[in-house]
Amino acid sequence: MNLNRLADQLHDRLQQPLPGKTAHEPMRATPVGSLIPAFDHKTPPKPGSVLILLYESDQTIKFPLIKRPDYLGAHGGQISLPGGKAELNENYIQTALRECEEEIGVPSMGIKVIGKLSEFFVIPSNFMVAPVVAYTTCQPVFHPQQSEVERVLQADISQLLSEDAIQTKEILAAKRYPMQAPHFIVEGEIVWGATAMMLNELRMIVRELAGK
Repeated sequence: MNLNRLADQLHDRLQQPLPGKTAHEPMRATPVGSLIPAFDHKTPPKPGSVLILLYESDQTIKFPLIKRPDYLGAHGGQISLPGGKAELNENYIQTALRECEEEIGVPSMGIKVIGKLSEFFVIPSNFMVAPVVAYTTCQPVFHPQQSEVERVLQADISQLLSEDAIQTKEILAAKRYPMQAPHFIVEGEIVWGATAMMLNELRMIVRELAGK
């Protein structure tokens, strides 16, 4: 798979109608038993962005994921895409690029934005997230922000595309709620929840472009 060719194909495809919920719903975790998390947000969702940064490495196309530190909270210890809350007067692209530089040390210079996937409402943290897709022709060097990032994972897009990429197992969300969670495995880590749902939209689109 050639990065420049994929970037061109994605640029054209992301301007057309996107699968959105059709891709998201198969990856939605469901409660097991009677203990069900409840979210009653009193304010509108906060705007945020994440970045799917494609690059070539070891003759394949990869993108970085981050493992959050293990803290008491909705996303403690989870695998996510680099990203976060929009600052005042930022657009979604500026947010994604800034957060990527802050969290994993990849400067925005040299990153070319392709487009974005469907916006996604992250219920636990009350965020409306824009998943930005971009690429760089240079293999990035990661410098994780220690307070925000425990580990940087390098996900291989070819593994994401395989027929058996999606697995399911019971996990314990927020160290309390048993959930049956469809997920991907990246470098031995379980990628589930909002991140898996957004990545499944990318997976569906790239598989479509590849004729799978």
